[in-house]
Amino acid sequence: MMQLLAERRRWRTICGVSETTRALRSDAERTVRTILEAAERVLSKNPAASMEQIAEAAGVARTTVHRRFASRDALVAALASWATRRFAEAVDAAHPESTPPLVALYQITANVLRVKIDFGYAMGQAMAAAETAGVHADVMERCERLFARAKEAGALRADVDPGWARRVYYALIHDAAQVRDGDPDALAARLVDTLLRGVGTGQGLG
Repeated sequence: MMQLLAERRRWRTICGVSETTRALRSDAERTVRTILEAAERVLSKNPAASMEQIAEAAGVARTTVHRRFASRDALVAALASWATRRFAEAVDAAHPESTPPLVALYQITANVLRVKIDFGYAMGQAMAAAETAGVHADVMERCERLFARAKEAGALRADVDPGWARRVYYALIHDAAQVRDGDPDALAARLVDTLLRGVGTGQGLG
């Protein structure tokens, strides 16, 4: 009986430690997210901003930022990596391999625009970072397959090169993301309509 009680106490202690560890980990994750979000806000306005300015914007002590990130470069790298994960998740959420191609195209566009509008500075850093190149390459491959599916479904003309269509699409997304106060859903609808229908009437083309 005494052994059973001792065993129960031991397990309660282990569980208590486990709960405490999870709570501490959760607090740490929230702190890191708060710092990264503040870094995006500050650096998008002033790319030369200091760690101290980022800490002030995050509402945490400067030592807290330095404890999480060894240097300013490490903070910027973490921000780029974090935004890249949001970018990949935005594509995943549209299920481009299984959703009807036009539905997937619209949803990816809206999702990606949200990330690019909210994390414009970070995404700019991510595009130039070797550490995130693999994620971007994977997204481009998935986009290539999606455009091939769109052509097979008749959404693109038979004479249209899907590679050229993708490059036009990327350029449209880049420009649409500059509309910082735009609604991603409305921008996505306009962008996809422009991609698929164009802006001309076809008159005067012979």
